[in-house]
Amino acid sequence: MTLTQALQQSARILSVNGIEDSYIEARMLLGHITKLLPVQIYTQTEQTLSQEQERGIYELIERRLRREPTAYIVNRREFYGIDFYIDSRVLIPRPETELLVDTALEFSKNTCPPSPPFIADIGTGCGAIAISLALNLPHSKIYATDISLSALEVARLNCEHYKVTRQVTLLQGNLLEPVPEPVDLIVANLPYVRSSELENLSPEITGFEPRTAIDGGENGLKCIHQLLEQTKEKISPRGCLLLEIGQNQEQEVIHLIHSCLNKVSFTFIPDLNGINRVVKIDF
Repeated sequence: MTLTQALQQSARILSVNGIEDSYIEARMLLGHITKLLPVQIYTQTEQTLSQEQERGIYELIERRLRREPTAYIVNRREFYGIDFYIDSRVLIPRPETELLVDTALEFSKNTCPPSPPFIADIGTGCGAIAISLALNLPHSKIYATDISLSALEVARLNCEHYKVTRQVTLLQGNLLEPVPEPVDLIVANLPYVRSSELENLSPEITGFEPRTAIDGGENGLKCIHQLLEQTKEKISPRGCLLLEIGQNQEQEVIHLIHSCLNKVSFTFIPDLNGINRVVKIDF
């Protein structure tokens, strides 16, 4: 079987079984088995797969048909132009969260004092946000916290791979509690899905991703509420808090801000789909 045949057959099987973007996913699975880059798959079309590779691609397809996310199958996900190691111990980074990084970089470069910024990434997971910031702000100091020790093990692998272990300090604990000092910028992508809505999510999410990274409690804002209550003790004067939120949560978030924080201003920042995805709170 040639690369072209394998790609076409794999995509067809995935498509027939309701997997969206079947061609892209088939290419990712094929690349994982053959260790070829996408451009090589397209240019070396007549290259023949070994019997072992043929067995391997169909084993991966079977896993995907059981709705296991491709990111977990190939153990990688691109975020902010960077490849991260991913497995089922951590939430898969989403493209919309890149807006959080964009906003954090804008604040750090334009608003922070001349000294290197101190940043806290709360609920770091695989470390995608913290490492993206570290690579773009090489003089920054970043605390990355997570309540899950297993998630921090994944983050450590990524920090070591990108050689940012001196910049990024991994801390286990609840939200801001383990952060040892006030910081200029707090960035957080916390769970914000209502518990009652979890059953409406795709089987890729409910069957494989860590529930603690998705379930935001009864109103979806349990963790965000806790973070807002902790922020006053851990934010520097003229600091900033950036939160990713869910669709149509603005009014509830506004209520929480008013009840937990004094003398702050805030704005909502929409994503490419026009959904208010990030709330920026200035102190």
